[in-house]
Amino acid sequence: MPDVQSAVNELALKLKRRQIEGSHACAKETATLMRSVVSYHRISHTNPAASLVEAVKAVGTELIAANAVELAVGNIVRRVLHIIREEDLSLVTTGIGDLSLSPGSDDEDNDEQDDRPALSAAAVAAASRSVLRAPSLHTLLEDIPVATTAPHPSSSGGDSEGKSKSDKNSRGWKLKRGVIEAINELINDIDHCHSQIADQALEHIHQNEVILTLGRSRTVKDFLLEAKKKRSFQVFVAEGAPRYQGHLLAKELVAKDLQTTVITDSAVFAMISRVNMVIVGAHAIMANGGVIGPVGLNMLALAAQRHAVPFVVLAGTHKLCPLYPHNPEVLLNDLKCPSDLLDFGKFSDSMDYGIGTGTPLLHVVNPAFDYVPPQLVSLFITDAGGHNPSYMYRLIADYYSADDFVLQQKPGKK
Repeated sequence: MPDVQSAVNELALKLKRRQIEGSHACAKETATLMRSVVSYHRISHTNPAASLVEAVKAVGTELIAANAVELAVGNIVRRVLHIIREEDLSLVTTGIGDLSLSPGSDDEDNDEQDDRPALSAAAVAAASRSVLRAPSLHTLLEDIPVATTAPHPSSSGGDSEGKSKSDKNSRGWKLKRGVIEAINELINDIDHCHSQIADQALEHIHQNEVILTLGRSRTVKDFLLEAKKKRSFQVFVAEGAPRYQGHLLAKELVAKDLQTTVITDSAVFAMISRVNMVIVGAHAIMANGGVIGPVGLNMLALAAQRHAVPFVVLAGTHKLCPLYPHNPEVLLNDLKCPSDLLDFGKFSDSMDYGIGTGTPLLHVVNPAFDYVPPQLVSLFITDAGGHNPSYMYRLIADYYSADDFVLQQKPGKK
């Protein structure tokens, strides 16, 4: 797949150079690339699902290694792997539904079913166990029997072999077509996640309330503007230093005639007592319900908890990560350029190395993200509805397969 490989290399290079940043952009680009990988992949006739899984994993591992901070990339790769497993399971269970039990039942229609392939009771039981279990490629290949019918005496062995190969080809193409359709739906969900979240605004924002947010988030902006159509309320925007993205959000809200007040990050505790609700965006939602967001978010969550103010997080389902913060595969933070905090020219003398220490006297640390534990979050509002932090495990079970949580092996392990 030379064309696909060049697209993979291009996206990986953009991720390394930080030319693509943000969960939404990374998720959209990754899903589009995964669709191309599935489209151009040559399906194996012996095991189409396994070959497709390996192809997606190989590309996904390369993309994740390019920028581990963008967790949305790994989320989309795992979503596509889950789609492949679900589609393969659907094809297998559909095939089993077309098969009957072995002859010997008391039904009067046995004569009409003689032409249908038969399975033994043990085979059907094994298949049922596989269907009831969580989707796993290993269980599919291990438990589900292959139903074969004895060739008709008048037919030749070549015809039987050709028919078997044709059935395998048909299953492979059905699998690929179903996966591509599901990925198209996933891309559509990513495109419309902001509007789907904004549609829930009137259920949470009421008349004459005061809303506090931090920095700039497109999801939060659309949410507030949707509520502004039928509600009159006020917004406090913490500026989100050192990037001061809150200034941009304030300008966008004022342009839509929404009453807005800009405050410094250090004034959050002083102003939180006047606030009815805190609404913020997120970079990622972890499996335990914790939130990775812009720096300063944990301080805001602590202030909200201290004054019993609801802390609401808006995020699309593509930001839901099936990993926990303590997993070694998760890189929680990214250090930005120190020049955002200090001008090197003014502090060049302080950058000198200490006598006999070999290290500079002044260190400048500029982290990009903050972590908010789940006990500080009141509610998650996603494009799939509102959920408590304790419900995250259920969403993970719906969107991801346990076999795909860890895509990369640790160095030295085979």
